[in-house]
Amino acid sequence: MEMERHENDSHEVKRVVLPSGKTIEVVYFREADEVVKAPPTERHPTAEPYQDLHVCLDCDSQLVHPVEWEEAGPDDWRVLLQCPNCSVLREGIFTQDTVETFDEELDRGADALARDYRRLMRANMVEEIDRFAAALEADAILPEDFGQPV
Repeated sequence: MEMERHENDSHEVKRVVLPSGKTIEVVYFREADEVVKAPPTERHPTAEPYQDLHVCLDCDSQLVHPVEWEEAGPDDWRVLLQCPNCSVLREGIFTQDTVETFDEELDRGADALARDYRRLMRANMVEEIDRFAAALEADAILPEDFGQPV
């Protein structure tokens, strides 16, 4: 995730490139009295050590997916994960690197699903064509099967 900050006296704009590639701008407004004072030091929860987020900690399924995610500091993300096999939900704070690796794994999974879908569609189409060809060969298709002429 790339971040870019712009500040003036009344607000701060942070441009965030999400792991999905989408870009958002987050605007933080300061109260009038905060403009004069130095901003308070923010405390962010400590991120968990690197781990494969797509692997379930309970059943070892490799199909864990994010339910929600949001920023949890300048470089970390709070992610709610769910396992579709055992329905376990877990939430954690993870580093940008961990989340980017997870996002890449999600992309690989989406690509695999798309490949399987295309392969299944082709197999179904071949089956339909074979049935249609067999029906033509058996003279089982009549002009009436295609509706009334206009």
